[in-house]
Amino acid sequence: MNPFVFLIDILFQLYAAVLLIRLLLQWVRADFYNPISQFIVKITNPLVKPLRRIVPGFGGIDLATLILAVLIIAIKVMAVYQTLNPLVIGLLATGQTLMLVISIFLYSIIIQAVLSWIHPDPHNPAVGLLNSLSWPVLKHFRKLIPPVSGMDISPILAIIVLMFVQYSLRYVFASVFGISL
Repeated sequence: MNPFVFLIDILFQLYAAVLLIRLLLQWVRADFYNPISQFIVKITNPLVKPLRRIVPGFGGIDLATLILAVLIIAIKVMAVYQTLNPLVIGLLATGQTLMLVISIFLYSIIIQAVLSWIHPDPHNPAVGLLNSLSWPVLKHFRKLIPPVSGMDISPILAIIVLMFVQYSLRYVFASVFGISL
């Protein structure tokens, strides 16, 4: 792979991930006075604010941020795959956006599980955001699997299910559309 293509891929993927984290933090109503939340808002506002004037939110979802994340991934797809086919760009951008959202949930659960072993300061800003971010997924699994002998094993099931969904998306995109994510 060309090193410049790699660099473009990483930079666009990181910025799209930050946009999607912003969107998810808004969705879970995380603490926006948290320093990490403030950092995310400050680095995404230059592109989100102008787009919000054109694209209003809908049903509590910040459509401007979502559209911007998908557009950034679409630009990345055009640069990395060197295609201008709108169908391929649209499919890949949608698929990669879904994969990125699932990855955000997956990594937040993994990091939260690892942090639970070392008992970090509960007032740490990162811990609060991770709890807020992973709660919408974990709450369903905690209903299915209550703690066993004081150990919460629901994150293991959540990780397995999220990875299954990722593999299923890859399989569908590869077999139905002939595109690898």
